[in-house]
Amino acid sequence: MKPVELVFESHGNPDHCPVVILHGFLASSKNWRTVAKRLAEKHHVYALDMRNHGASPHSEHMNYPLMADDVLAFLNKLGLHKAHLLGHSMGGKVAMSFALSYPERVETLMVADIAPISYNHSFDNMIEALKQLPLAHINNRKEADHFLAEAIPDLAFRQFLLQNLQLRDGAYYWRINLDYIRATAHNIVGFPDMVGQSFGQKTLFIAGQHSAYIQQEAVFKFFPHAEIVEIPNTGHWLYVEAPDVFCQLVSDWVTNA
Repeated sequence: MKPVELVFESHGNPDHCPVVILHGFLASSKNWRTVAKRLAEKHHVYALDMRNHGASPHSEHMNYPLMADDVLAFLNKLGLHKAHLLGHSMGGKVAMSFALSYPERVETLMVADIAPISYNHSFDNMIEALKQLPLAHINNRKEADHFLAEAIPDLAFRQFLLQNLQLRDGAYYWRINLDYIRATAHNIVGFPDMVGQSFGQKTLFIAGQHSAYIQQEAVFKFFPHAEIVEIPNTGHWLYVEAPDVFCQLVSDWVTNA
């Protein structure tokens, strides 16, 4: 299947080593702009919009092997033989899948608060709540937030999701295809069958202290030379909750590679 040509943001000096950031589910490159600009002080940073996210094209097919091939196509188009990969959540699974499939294209690998396993949670209720938003009758984001409050009680998470709500010609629309997202969400909570494969290089796994996403046994199965570092007083959104510590960890790992 033909790869999707990913939209991306670029920050920093092109002469510096390339760091490619892969965002999480229902996020985009914009969520990483603050981190990208911080890292761009020493590195050349590319923040990608994954397929069906941000400004990248929509596709009814979405799974980790396909998204890994999207990243490969991105590297090839820009003439990048190798890159430092940093992925969070869904993006971390893309980065792991890429590293296991194309290890020769990875300079270093950094995975934020996710493991190479299938999780049990479902996105169905959340996606259904987004689909029920009466777009034709919404006048502003505050109204949209109020409508979603009962189904999605976490204010910060609602605000995160509402970044996908866009205004064009006076009308609101979702920039993501919710039908495609719902149909492929089971692939996102899963992880591809890569039995017998392992990544031979050192890999940095960054965990939130209050998050339970990283499971050591699964990590070392595929990444035997992994180093797991926990950031105190953080959860799954560790790069937002502790940006200074997070950026320092990433920058040091890349610099010392």
